[in-house]
Amino acid sequence: MKTALVSLAAFTLASPLFAAGPDAEKAYSKTIAVTPLMKTRVDAAGQPITWPAYPAEVSAVRVVIPPGAETGWHRHPVPCFAYILEGELDVKLETGETKHLKGGQAFAETVNVMHNGRNNSKRPVVLVMFAAGTADEPYAVKQPAAQTKTGARPHGPRRF
Repeated sequence: MKTALVSLAAFTLASPLFAAGPDAEKAYSKTIAVTPLMKTRVDAAGQPITWPAYPAEVSAVRVVIPPGAETGWHRHPVPCFAYILEGELDVKLETGETKHLKGGQAFAETVNVMHNGRNNSKRPVVLVMFAAGTADEPYAVKQPAAQTKTGARPHGPRRF
């Protein structure tokens, strides 16, 4: 697990899109541009970020949400971090709170909190998401379809 986290940290620091903060500026030559985007110890719901069990597995996905489309209600059982490349996204949490996110923003996804992302704009939302998960386990779990209409919490996970 330590090797995977070190690899994620190395990639994060080396990538201009996912720079880790002011410390990264000191680690590279002055010709490398490092722009801090996010540094947090809590997710979007304010919960402390904790790491999954061994064996760790890091996933990276590019997500495109067309105008008017929704992600569907789901939760992340592991820490996930995203950067919106373009567009605007409204994320409704099971608490009723709605977060408005837009291009150029980095954020820590909620962990074990049901949420639904919706693109209310006229152009696609494009984001890159990294998940710090456990090997052979899903990084996102859908809400069962029967409970989507009622808004009730799911009784069991379904794998993506």
